Amino acid sequence: MKAETLDLDQQSGGPVSVPPLSAGADDTISGLYAEHALGLTRLALIMVGDRESAEDVVQEAFLGLHRRFDGLRDRDKALVYVRAAVLNNARSVLRRRRLPSWFAGTYDPPVWSAESAAILGAERREVMEALHRLPPRQREALVLRYYAELSEEETARVMKISRGTVKSTTSRALDALGRLLGETR
Repeated sequence: MKAETLDLDQQSGGPVSVPPLSAGADDTISGLYAEHALGLTRLALIMVGDRESAEDVVQEAFLGLHRRFDGLRDRDKALVYVRAAVLNNARSVLRRRRLPSWFAGTYDPPVWSAESAAILGAERREVMEALHRLPPRQREALVLRYYAELSEEETARVMKISRGTVKSTTSRALDALGRLLGETR
């Protein structure tokens, strides 16, 4: 019996072929999604700055996991794979945003809605704005270490850098964030 493939419509409008998975894989991926999608979306939101893009980033990461799940050598590391994919997808979104603004000469970060501004509060907004002013690598290190609460080792794996580089990048990021927050007060 030949397995069928499922066509999903991507944001670009083109169909995506998703091969069927081995037994139990759908349950594993569904469980990962149910347990971690909200946290990963929050992580992506901090990175990209708007909810719609953050949700797209997470959906693309899980779609990538679905496509490659049967090829994973260690399925216990599926969450590490998805976190890395979220981070890489967020980088891609930021690169795509930067390119047109590079030609235009400016980049305006996403404007916070009145609703989210009211929810976040003044101090939290200041921290988020300062965080978005950091270089991407420093922002990634802080978000993974302190928001996603990953260890230095896990952060190093997700960012594909050494543990020592995680320590130094995080330290520099905290110093820069402190300076930025000092400017706003």
